Amino acid sequence: MNMKKAVFLDRDGVLNEERGDYTFRIEDFIICEGVREALIRLKNAGFLLIVITNQGGINRGFYTKEDVLLCHQYLQEQTGYLIDDLYYSPYHSDFTNSLSRKPQTLLFEKAIAKYNINPAWSFMVGDSLRDMQAAACLGIKCVKIGEKIDFQVDKYASNLLEASKWIIDQKLY
Repeated sequence: MNMKKAVFLDRDGVLNEERGDYTFRIEDFIICEGVREALIRLKNAGFLLIVITNQGGINRGFYTKEDVLLCHQYLQEQTGYLIDDLYYSPYHSDFTNSLSRKPQTLLFEKAIAKYNINPAWSFMVGDSLRDMQAAACLGIKCVKIGEKIDFQVDKYASNLLEASKWIIDQKLY
């Protein structure tokens, strides 16, 4: 079976603006500048596009999984349905130690198995340490959006569009 390459994407702070609070209403879901262009570039370069996001506000009772699904539907509509799959963990570390919540790797592993993804040909674009930790555990290259952190990453970028250009230039496969 043919192995595939993927770009795993964090949601808040990468695809939509990080508000510093939970984003679960469409009116608060502001897609970052350049996201659609970046997704088009990555898709045209042959990458699967998979969102992996922690949504602990569900576990905390702040919003429902239906709220999350509505935001994801809106994201798909606004970006031309370019995202191949969206995974979210509804758990919060205050209540449970779920393997689906980043920095754990279960959601990545599910996508890797479902789509026959080669981690060595793949990238994670995220804005937090836990995004980088999860990806690094699986041998996925890490692109950090925003400020530098005390963790080895492959590339820093100011946004997804800049990250996408670097990813496409890597030619790992």
